[in-house]
Amino acid sequence: MRYIGIIPARYASTRFPAKPLAMLGGKQVIERVYRQVEGRLDEAIVATDDHRIREAVEAFGGKVVMTGTHHKSGTDRVQEAYEKWGQAYDVIVNIQGDEPFIQPQQLEAIKACFQEPSTQIATLVKPFTEDDGIAALRNPNSPKVVVDDKMRALYFSRSVVPYLRGVEPDEWLAHHTFYKHIGLYAYRPEVLREITALPQSPLEMAESLEQLRWLQAGYHIQVGISEVETIGIDTPEDLVRAEEFLRKLKD
Repeated sequence: MRYIGIIPARYASTRFPAKPLAMLGGKQVIERVYRQVEGRLDEAIVATDDHRIREAVEAFGGKVVMTGTHHKSGTDRVQEAYEKWGQAYDVIVNIQGDEPFIQPQQLEAIKACFQEPSTQIATLVKPFTEDDGIAALRNPNSPKVVVDDKMRALYFSRSVVPYLRGVEPDEWLAHHTFYKHIGLYAYRPEVLREITALPQSPLEMAESLEQLRWLQAGYHIQVGISEVETIGIDTPEDLVRAEEFLRKLKD
């Protein structure tokens, strides 16, 4: 099977404008993401709507595709980039442009989901640990995932799911394995084309999670497990934490 990694990167982020071009350990964030993917998949390209990001990618020798400015999600941008790239692959992997610490084992975990021919979409989760604490579990910016016996997603929520009746919240992590969603997706090309044509769904709008649109429409999302912790960069404060994380990796 052939896998292409597409990294959506936009300049006009509300919380952190020009985020892909921010410096992290002497390299721009977008280059660090690209280097983590390059060579791990059959192809890696950046999908952007801004010439400054395109020029930055070309400057470090990366491959890039220009897309429209109208997209409401990275998934939509990935679909346009794939169509413009014009080469056929068995699986498209959507790597967030603000995940400079994506690890090879995570890419392998999501690729492994497609060993099952029926897999339409795949994503990753990481089990919460007791050390994470109840505050991390309750963080609405860290979506939780409930899975079935075949490790397919039943639901994604910003709330804590499931609710453990009769158990004090401080004891929840000791009594149940909760899964934190990691925003890495992969799709069959025909499925990506279909889900990007879907209208927004009530569940998606309620939780502001686009994957609920796919579940509500009847698509299956296979879930792989990662034990690796990464740091996404949504704000300038996250960049500071990422610098600290990078220093620890080098130590």
